[in-house]
Amino acid sequence: MISFVKGKVADISALSATIECGGLGFEVFMPPNALWRLTVGQEVKVHTYLHVKEDLMQLYGFNTPDDLEIFRLLINVSGIGPRGALSILGVMTADELRLAVLSDDDKRIAKAPGIGKKTAQKVIIELKDKLKLSSASSEGAPILSGDIGTEEAMDARKDAIAALTALGYSPTDAAKAVNKTDASLTDTEQVLKAALRYLYTRE
Repeated sequence: MISFVKGKVADISALSATIECGGLGFEVFMPPNALWRLTVGQEVKVHTYLHVKEDLMQLYGFNTPDDLEIFRLLINVSGIGPRGALSILGVMTADELRLAVLSDDDKRIAKAPGIGKKTAQKVIIELKDKLKLSSASSEGAPILSGDIGTEEAMDARKDAIAALTALGYSPTDAAKAVNKTDASLTDTEQVLKAALRYLYTRE
């Protein structure tokens, strides 16, 4: 098994990058958002998964071990192969996928090309018990980084989740409530108040 490839980027295409390592060129299929960060001549270390099917062998690569782990989980969902998993990870980060699964947001997952509503729902059903909150955040709450315009807004939403869990709400309910708030809010108190209003009206 090839755990990672470390070398120089020799070529970049729409779907893959060729990484020169030890005199060999490895074609590595990667999510679009990972390919966009690469430049020819750049030294990189890509965490890889070797997919073997009949007479076909393909390498799939990711920037972090976390992305690779999420990819492994996705390809085990019935109806999603490596290309489908790449499509999902091409429009959302591993943490965004965790949030979508934990908050039952099938619409967010279905934004990936080739992924319909039923497939997105299947991802949620099959991964909900496998995506541990502790792997999404060292504080035990999901990390938020969805459709948010600024780093301040992301931090405010993360802090609001931490506050809600401290008040006794489950991390899943906290994530759902914060996900219902205005994504442009940058003040933790405003996000928290909006999330609490949602929780109170739901109850």
